[in-house]
Amino acid sequence: MQKGFEDSFKALDADIFCLQETKLQAGQHDFEPEGYYQYWNYAEKKGYSGTALFSKKEPLSVTKGIGVEEHDHEGRVITAEYENFYFVVVYVPNSQRELARLQYRMEWEKAFLNYIKGLEAKKPVIYCGDLNVAHKEIDLKNPKTNHLNAGFTDEERACFTKVLESGYIDSFRYFYPDKKDIYSWWSYMFKSREKNAGWRIDYFVVSEKLKDSMKDASIHTEIMGSDHCPVELIIF
Repeated sequence: MQKGFEDSFKALDADIFCLQETKLQAGQHDFEPEGYYQYWNYAEKKGYSGTALFSKKEPLSVTKGIGVEEHDHEGRVITAEYENFYFVVVYVPNSQRELARLQYRMEWEKAFLNYIKGLEAKKPVIYCGDLNVAHKEIDLKNPKTNHLNAGFTDEERACFTKVLESGYIDSFRYFYPDKKDIYSWWSYMFKSREKNAGWRIDYFVVSEKLKDSMKDASIHTEIMGSDHCPVELIIF
């Protein structure tokens, strides 16, 4: 909030705006953007995880979590139902240093894919957020030195491949399959952003059924204030 967030929010003027890793509890924020309905999912652990969704149009329904008790304590998912699709904001668990949480991450991935498939049975799905995985070598600056590190393990990448094989589209790669050196996250260390030594780990993933509705996808590398930058999808 002290680094230009409100200005960026107004300038982007998104119909649906999503945040991940809010690290907030109820009552800890007073952000009330005019013209938006807002929904928050807080982690039980204070100062950790959390998601938020702001929408100009009131959803038909809103749910939090994925309906699996072991995965719904960290505020990682909000689902908004609209007339023609479900819209999901997700903050995927990080596998952590030395892959301490990789096994949990694998369980999460399976449960989340089952969840969006369940939604898909009713109407198409768009989901977005920090997915904590760079899918291909083109999606990070230093693939060789980061192989087997959290976010670029074979297991995590295979899970995202499985999502795409299940009828979903990585929207940015759909429009820009060969575009290099475009990232959405940079470490705070080693002047990574200054050197553009980043990772593309923030995505809009879209049901193939909505392919013809997609008009463009972009990554706003010019917007500062966080170790991530906003990513965008335009659909009609």
